[in-house]
Amino acid sequence: MTRPLKPLQASATITVADERALAAVASRLASVLPARAFVALDGDLGAGKTTFVKGVAAAVGIDPADVVSPTFGLIHLHRHPEVGAADGQSQLIVHADMYRLTGIDELAETGWDDAIAPPAWVFVEWPQRIAAALPVERIDLAIAITSPTARTLTLTGYGPAHAAAVAALRRG
Repeated sequence: MTRPLKPLQASATITVADERALAAVASRLASVLPARAFVALDGDLGAGKTTFVKGVAAAVGIDPADVVSPTFGLIHLHRHPEVGAADGQSQLIVHADMYRLTGIDELAETGWDDAIAPPAWVFVEWPQRIAAALPVERIDLAIAITSPTARTLTLTGYGPAHAAAVAALRRG
């Protein structure tokens, strides 16, 4: 009997003192993510999941003020407005919040397949709601509230590209 191989993984734990430091970690992650990346964001309400996505967006020239929680819209797409998609230079960010879904059977109604089809960085809040639809190769990012301003981030990268991104973040 052949067992499936466990995907390559790397992990890192980073503690940040405040929102500015959280944005700095997000910017560092943006600098090492592959062209197609999937990040599953886990954390309590107010932990900083959307704030983290704002930091990633800012790192690629997207106005962080345009990044708001997709709780009601479920899926938001962000692309730098001054860089055309045809030039291969713009980064598409798909920001999804699955909190209101009760299960994977509702995923098709959200436009999920169309949203994640192009090369993009996909950030999903409340990923446990769609656990069966999550790709094997991804980064799991858990944000724990450790004080009114401090957070502890635990990142685990699965698969070669995502593990390499987490390892690079850990190194530096």
